[in-house]
Amino acid sequence: MGNADRLSRIREAVRATGSATVGELAALTGASEMTIRRDLDALAAQGVLERVRGGARSTVLRGEEPPFALRAHDGVESKALIAAEAAGLIADGETVVLDSGTTCLEVAKVLRGRRVTVMPLSLQAVHLLGENPGRTTLLVPGGRPRPGEGALTGPLTLASLAALRFDTAVIGCCGLAADQGLTAYDLDDAVVKQAAIGSARRVVAVADGSKLAHTAHAFVAPVSALHTLVTDASAPREELAAIEAARVSVLTAGPASG
Repeated sequence: MGNADRLSRIREAVRATGSATVGELAALTGASEMTIRRDLDALAAQGVLERVRGGARSTVLRGEEPPFALRAHDGVESKALIAAEAAGLIADGETVVLDSGTTCLEVAKVLRGRRVTVMPLSLQAVHLLGENPGRTTLLVPGGRPRPGEGALTGPLTLASLAALRFDTAVIGCCGLAADQGLTAYDLDDAVVKQAAIGSARRVVAVADGSKLAHTAHAFVAPVSALHTLVTDASAPREELAAIEAARVSVLTAGPASG
């Protein structure tokens, strides 16, 4: 088992059970306990888990958003497909406000170098788009980054959004349900999403299937505020039908499920 596969297996095991010992993880991966201890130290440094005596425990509590470092490793292929589909909706010359989150970061990767103007709402996307931008025009908002997330929030972010108008807002979410709308875990993040939606003529939500039919506690907007949802083949069909009934265009990235 390679290093990346082993780390992924450890992350999933600790998250699924809440905690695991070094011995249990060594048996699961076939690695030595010394290697497992080094892996746990590395994952703890990323905020993915917490080291405890003899093993590790998950930092993800019920009803809380998983850390960015953990989400960044989940569903990478699906997020890349969703990002490519969403970026295909954006024409050259458009102005785009790009939400924070791991899926929107994938969208930034696809937009980099395109002849578009982008204002990202996360430090990660600002850095990404600032490196060899090519024809891309980068607008950098003010704001306070959320610790561990890099998402920009606060009055300076809201002022930046209020001062501009965009062709398209690409919005991520923590939950999306036809009856409960678009939701987020963080209240400050929810306010920024609301402002981004209000600043754009068109709203494109990007969310893999795990976010659908799920509700976080901070309300952002009703599903009718969206023009398009880009998701993947794992999205529950009944929920997609309900979202489409609200006159939202639904695009499924990647191969259709059988």
